[in-house]
Amino acid sequence: MREYLLLALVTAAVTYLLVPPVRVFALRIGAAPEVRDRDVHTVPIPRLGGLAMFGGMAAGLLLATHLPYVGAQLATGQAGQTVTALLVAGGVIVLTGFLDDWLGMDALVKLGGQIAAGGLLVYFGMYLPWLPLPKDMGGSTGLDPNLRTIITIMIVVVVINAVNFVDGLDGLAAGIVGIGALATFAYSIALSQSSSGSRINVTAAIAAILIGMCLGFLPHNFNPAKIFMGDTGAMLIGMLLATSLITIISSVDSGALDRMNKFPVVLPLLLPIAVMVLPLLDLVMAVVRRTSAGLSPFAPDRGHLHHRLLDIGHSQRRSVLIMYGWTFLFSFTLVGLSIGGVPLILFPITVVLAIAVLILMASPRWRSRKGERRRGKNKPGGGGASGPGGGQSSAFGAGPSDPGTAEASATRHTRATTL
Repeated sequence: MREYLLLALVTAAVTYLLVPPVRVFALRIGAAPEVRDRDVHTVPIPRLGGLAMFGGMAAGLLLATHLPYVGAQLATGQAGQTVTALLVAGGVIVLTGFLDDWLGMDALVKLGGQIAAGGLLVYFGMYLPWLPLPKDMGGSTGLDPNLRTIITIMIVVVVINAVNFVDGLDGLAAGIVGIGALATFAYSIALSQSSSGSRINVTAAIAAILIGMCLGFLPHNFNPAKIFMGDTGAMLIGMLLATSLITIISSVDSGALDRMNKFPVVLPLLLPIAVMVLPLLDLVMAVVRRTSAGLSPFAPDRGHLHHRLLDIGHSQRRSVLIMYGWTFLFSFTLVGLSIGGVPLILFPITVVLAIAVLILMASPRWRSRKGERRRGKNKPGGGGASGPGGGQSSAFGAGPSDPGTAEASATRHTRATTL
């Protein structure tokens, strides 16, 4: 445990210290979006924060190779080339994101970079060898080389873009991914007490480094942000999270699955859903919303969950903290249920309840009716909304009488994202 803590602290310190010089570099080369009339910031906010995060990741990985326990685990078994895999694949992702943040890049080119990173992970042994399923679901299912390559790359691409989609407010993506990495770390430590295998320890090491990257970057990125991570950072932490989930999915000994048919057995498959349910839900809703309106799935809009929270009256900080709290409670509830060995039926029940709470929190109509009742009590005659700022916010934008508030805050980060 001490080595994992040291990994997280060193990664966080290096990331934190690298952000200021990276910010200066980004401003010098012009890697900052132009300030628009509706923005709340008055100076360009640079992107490229992912460069500092990559430096922190590299420092953590190099330190890991010199630690007696973690280093030995990284150098053995199927994941024996973990450090090389993450540095090379991460380098491809960072280069792709850097060019996009600086010069702009076609969505298909970015997709090609993501696929290349996933392919490099497979090449260096970071792939999904089997699906650990309980006996009632057919038992463990081995994957042939072609299938495991395709599934691994698909996981990497989906997680990267899910993180990219949720990167819309100061500190949101770094916080949610950090919480997801913390849940993954907690489960991998608990799993290592009852099972053995280098991949469990590799998962814990990757999660510890990812936690450090997010913690080191958040002080510079929390509202009001001094720097954005950009696609450079969003795709990098998405790739790392995907890698930790891939290793933990296959970490359960396939020979032990026939003797178990409880929640902990299938949690390696369910934990990725728990960790990524918020970004994945936002991604799916965005694609459905845009295509149903006759738009491209890549077209930016203001219908994301964080936009809805802003539009119903929450501040940027409160919106981010709400999503932090929801992600934390949901992820760690599932980890707690898994450790207790509860029946599997509780998983879908937990998911349904959690999504219902999220929808309720982000429901503009519910919030609007509540606001109308309050205004009716405070105004003579029980009148509805009137006066400056009294118009109702819609699901996709604040009213025109809300200058410089929710809409300005939300548009600060609105940008085209890729699938």
